Amino acid sequence: MAFNVKKRGKLTYYSEGERPVLSALVTEEQPDGDLKIYFAGLTGGYSAKHVLGLDELVTMDPHREIPLVFKCWEKWVVDAGICTSLQEIDFIEVHAFGCQPKSPNPLVDPLGYAAEQDRLRKAYAEAYASFFADNLPDNGVPCRFTVHLTDVPDTAASYEFYSTALYQKALQK
Repeated sequence: MAFNVKKRGKLTYYSEGERPVLSALVTEEQPDGDLKIYFAGLTGGYSAKHVLGLDELVTMDPHREIPLVFKCWEKWVVDAGICTSLQEIDFIEVHAFGCQPKSPNPLVDPLGYAAEQDRLRKAYAEAYASFFADNLPDNGVPCRFTVHLTDVPDTAASYEFYSTALYQKALQK
């Protein structure tokens, strides 16, 4: 994918399309040449399907969705020419909008709905911790992981992530 790139002072915007609503990435050049990277919010549902060109739509499955978000972000930093892998990035903060279960209907099956909420919370925590331990074992983990309990427009996803990270050029030599 070719990004539309707009540089303005210390900031570089990487977006798609003729009239973008938001940028996939924004980098902020630091005085020492490092890049602070702001990753756009994504879900492992429709967002990942679009960015990665997947045939399958992953629905309400944090163990599969969380890695998809990070794969999208990795694709973006590679496509932008920033680096070759997320292993070269240090995440500072991750924010998530946790979604309510899509089914069962809480009015028809309140106990089933509560059980699904519990399943999602546990799966979400396990999947997030597993991602860093299994995929970025040499990197630190973010200092903040905030979950906002709300729903997002993606009717398939169990959450939406956005993040801030640092690409430290001195570590890449």
